[in-house]
Amino acid sequence: MTELDGQQSQFDFAPTAREAPRGKHLYYLALGALGVVYGDIGTSPLYAFRESFHDSYGIPPSANNILGVLSLIFWALILVISVKYLIFVMRADNHGEGGILALTALIGAKRRVMITGTWRWTLVMLGLFGTALLYGDGMITPAISVLSAVEGLGIATPFFNPYIVPITIIILVGLFMFQSRGTERVGRIFGPITLLWFAVLAVLGLSWIVRQPSVLAAINPYYGFEFFWLNGWRGFLVLGSVFLVVTGGEALYADMGHFGKSPIRLAWFAIVLPALLLNYFGQGALLLQHPEAVENPFYQMAPSWALIPLVIIATAATVIASQALITGAFSLTMQAVQLGYLPRVPILHTSAKERGQIYIAAINWVLMIACVLLVLAFGSSSNLAAAYGVAVTTTMVITTLLLFRVERTRWRWPLWAALSSTIFFLVIDVAFWGANLVKIPAGGWFPLTIGLAVMIMMTTWRQGRSLLSQRLKAGTRRFSDFVEHLDFDKLVRVPGTAIFMYSDPDGTPPALIHNLRHNKVLHARVVLLSVSTYEVPRVPPDHRMSIQDIGHGFYRMTLHYGFMETSNVFRDLTMADAHGLALDLDDVSFFLGSERLLATSRPGMAPWREKLFVVMSRNSTNAANFFSLPPDRVVELGTTVEL
Repeated sequence: MTELDGQQSQFDFAPTAREAPRGKHLYYLALGALGVVYGDIGTSPLYAFRESFHDSYGIPPSANNILGVLSLIFWALILVISVKYLIFVMRADNHGEGGILALTALIGAKRRVMITGTWRWTLVMLGLFGTALLYGDGMITPAISVLSAVEGLGIATPFFNPYIVPITIIILVGLFMFQSRGTERVGRIFGPITLLWFAVLAVLGLSWIVRQPSVLAAINPYYGFEFFWLNGWRGFLVLGSVFLVVTGGEALYADMGHFGKSPIRLAWFAIVLPALLLNYFGQGALLLQHPEAVENPFYQMAPSWALIPLVIIATAATVIASQALITGAFSLTMQAVQLGYLPRVPILHTSAKERGQIYIAAINWVLMIACVLLVLAFGSSSNLAAAYGVAVTTTMVITTLLLFRVERTRWRWPLWAALSSTIFFLVIDVAFWGANLVKIPAGGWFPLTIGLAVMIMMTTWRQGRSLLSQRLKAGTRRFSDFVEHLDFDKLVRVPGTAIFMYSDPDGTPPALIHNLRHNKVLHARVVLLSVSTYEVPRVPPDHRMSIQDIGHGFYRMTLHYGFMETSNVFRDLTMADAHGLALDLDDVSFFLGSERLLATSRPGMAPWREKLFVVMSRNSTNAANFFSLPPDRVVELGTTVEL
């Protein structure tokens, strides 16, 4: 009943351009972006600088090493976040929406873009793998963020050391339990709390920079190169920890559709970047005077009386950062479902005003269980850091490769310009990626395993739906041929309107054939309804519906949706009057096909993938619920399909 139309040959529109926010509205959006967009990257000072001097590297906190790490952190934030994402990547918006799945849809759409089949398949697969890896990131980020904040209690007093893990688990469970209530109300205070957090970061850092201003010399990239020269291979491996300062980069791009480019850029350059740099340099200044504080320099910057309040505000900041990752996983799942890469799941809209406020129970509980198990298994944020970064660096490399195709096919850049920017960013991305690969045995295998599992599910579902469509088409005929063989003089027509939902707009719904064969009647009006999802975020209301009168009381109707929209068929049927089809919704019956799938040895998919597809299909949500159909108006007619 749902069809992804990458070509958009029968549906073309010019989306309404998003008006750039100005004045107070711009500042309000920038404040909101602080909590949602910058929550992840804003909590990195809790552990990133510390991990660069982890015992496993064997690099002591000497003056040269401290300045070297700070120099790498400074230029990572400038080149990766400020230049790559905020200047280049955010230009690649899919009608205002961002994120690697939106970028993949932009690459995959054939309209106005000439990409060979092999290229297109390769790029789409890369995009899907990058998308799948974000689920692993969504599991690790809440665990490491909250755990690193709570560990501050152990700095305040050793009394809390045995209780750090239990307290972390309680906070995480409470966070996930709250999701079903929605985040609309809490979202209003996300921005102010995060603003306070960045103010605290800046003040803490500045208080130590004024004591040791020589730390500012680290702005010179010379110290970064010197760090590699002095430490060799060990210095290269430290990049795996330095990368932790930019792990929120993908969130900037993914949340672009919620806030727009200008508020995100304003928040970064006016608040986030200065606060982060001040804090990191402040931690460096502390270590220059007190190298023994390397165990946890963030909390060591604060006076003893401020430790407990600092832990509280840090915990609040990490909860907000985790919230952003969780809601991002919900949004990502909805996009994947709409694009045909995952089976239908119940989607609860928690806000009547904000379209992005959704809740998906299955994803919520999986993330919660994974976070709790990660905290129990690793026990500390330092151990978790070993698992963090592999998935994100891989996603960033994929984003750079996809961006190259955008530069060439969408922006029409000359080859030398596209290659120059791509090679420049790839050198940085691959360096971080290579340094993180050594983490695989120590925990980096976890997000890769999660990503691979999700990737297998996504490709299996997409291929399985294609195979199912082929099997159904092979057992039916074109609707025009079906109508030609109907004897309308002898056919019994009953009052009312019957709507048959089917994915192939030109085919004959099996439910229609079964109804006519067994009930021997046909409604006075028969509507053949298909739902098409397009590789654009949203479809304007005036392009939502198209209707064609094909004679003898038959109508062909198509509802058009973007991948960021949920399908509400019953609501949108009210538009039929404006298209020349007067429908009395109290007199409408819906007929759906229900397939009983059997895995066989027939050519199509590997036997194990067929079995996986059958299991996924059986556990997908009911079509009537997914399309928001009234249950008392739905008739399901089953058929057995051998895969």
